[in-house]
Amino acid sequence: MRLGLFGGTFDPPHLGHLILADESRSQLGLEKVLWIVSGQSPLKLDRELSPVEARIEMVQAAIADNPHFVLSCVDIDRPPPHYTIETLKILEREFPRDEFYFIMGEDSLRDLPKWREPQEIIKRATLAVLARPNPSGRKEREDPKGFADLESKIPGVSSRVVWVNAPQLEIASSEIQKRIREGRSVRYMVTDEVRRVIEERRLYQ
Repeated sequence: MRLGLFGGTFDPPHLGHLILADESRSQLGLEKVLWIVSGQSPLKLDRELSPVEARIEMVQAAIADNPHFVLSCVDIDRPPPHYTIETLKILEREFPRDEFYFIMGEDSLRDLPKWREPQEIIKRATLAVLARPNPSGRKEREDPKGFADLESKIPGVSSRVVWVNAPQLEIASSEIQKRIREGRSVRYMVTDEVRRVIEERRLYQ
């Protein structure tokens, strides 16, 4: 079975997350997509996160109506730091017969050399990367061989990348937090269910 792995702090999960996860599932023939709520990223120790219980509740609210989406607490059920390679090793034991597709943005792909054991990561999972629009505005699968610098640092990475074409929504969790602090609307940026959790918990005030 093909299994999508979609990790993030999801603080909060927004429509861009949902679209990328669903397009990945559809285009790559994934049976399920695990939404892996992560703790503090070792590369972003300066970022303050909402309580993990609140982020779990928001993800549950966001994905409740999609039977292909499943919440995973594999990262937060263990002590930090949470490295992707360790997450993959745990999931291999849980899903020994499944083929993993790690869903990420292009920025994360470019940062991959900074991750712990990137060579081992690409052995254990195919990288499903959101394709950016080309200058003509069309969303096309880019040639992974164009990442010469990345290939020099992680040999073989280009053969482990598949591209996902999805609508490009200029939505960021940090922008949603800022809008809420300023008393501005985030309707149509998050689902109504996520918005209710934010309001009930008074997040980002």
